[in-house]
Amino acid sequence: MDNVDLTILRQVIDWHRAGHRVVLATVTRTWGSAPRPIGSVVAVRGDGQIAGSVSGGCIEDDLIAKVKDGALALSRPETTVYGVGAEEATRFGLPCGGTLQLVLEPVSAASRLPELLERLSRGELVRRVLSLADGSVQLEAAGPSDELHLSDTALSTTHGPRWRLLLIGAGQMTWYLATMAKALDYEVLICDPRDEYADAWNVPGARLLRAMPDDTVLELQPDGHTAVIALTHDPKLDDLALMEALKSDAFYVGAIGSRINQAKRKARLAEHFGVTPAQLSRLHGPVGLKNGARTPPEIAVSILAELTAVRYGFAVPEPVPVSAAASPDSGCVV
Repeated sequence: MDNVDLTILRQVIDWHRAGHRVVLATVTRTWGSAPRPIGSVVAVRGDGQIAGSVSGGCIEDDLIAKVKDGALALSRPETTVYGVGAEEATRFGLPCGGTLQLVLEPVSAASRLPELLERLSRGELVRRVLSLADGSVQLEAAGPSDELHLSDTALSTTHGPRWRLLLIGAGQMTWYLATMAKALDYEVLICDPRDEYADAWNVPGARLLRAMPDDTVLELQPDGHTAVIALTHDPKLDDLALMEALKSDAFYVGAIGSRINQAKRKARLAEHFGVTPAQLSRLHGPVGLKNGARTPPEIAVSILAELTAVRYGFAVPEPVPVSAAASPDSGCVV
């Protein structure tokens, strides 16, 4: 469940506390080309108000109509499928014959949504197991590799930050990157042992660590759901983090700096820290998509865009300038 869906969760809790009937729909399976991924949610209030989305709007319209007509006055969760045939897929705005399977859950006290929200606010990763027989819910600790699973008896979903982002340095660039990464549901950690930077850190929800970068990376033990990015421009700090991160299972390791500085950095890491050529090949630098970003927020966008591409298995090629003024590296080399 990402930050968008957490907003929906808060809305559902408010509606239920106000006495409204609410149905929560979760995408549990897709076929073909679907507009929203598995795990997406939409909530429909008894009078037709809606929060969230599982399609381009047509499925939501159908759910609203059914709720208003009383057709979704459910006593327990039910499974439904939209877009089985080409005609129905077209009717519900599902491209390329796409099909969605939804679990429709009538919200009640047994749904345990306030407790789920409280645990998520503490940064916990939670598995929610919904019984299809009676709508009761169990909340359990989850791991980052847990996936949505629907059986004949239960729907298991995972909620909370499943991806971690460790940023080295608490400067201006880090502020923008941390703030945006929180919106993408990363658990954000900032490492900076320098008092002049750490004392002024003020991004809510981003945890500040004041140990040395190499010790921080070793303690964190980056896995396949962790990214590490060095942003200080100080080799004494950045190199310490990178030498350990490149040896880890982190899915992304990056560092800000020009191509010349990246070459010097790789030489230092190889000569003084024993980082192998294979490990060095994993270093993204200059960090971020080469899109001509110039300002700190623009560069933060380019970094998160590259993170997103790597997460989903895409390699974005070098840009092709289309005007004489284009300078793809201009913002990522400072």
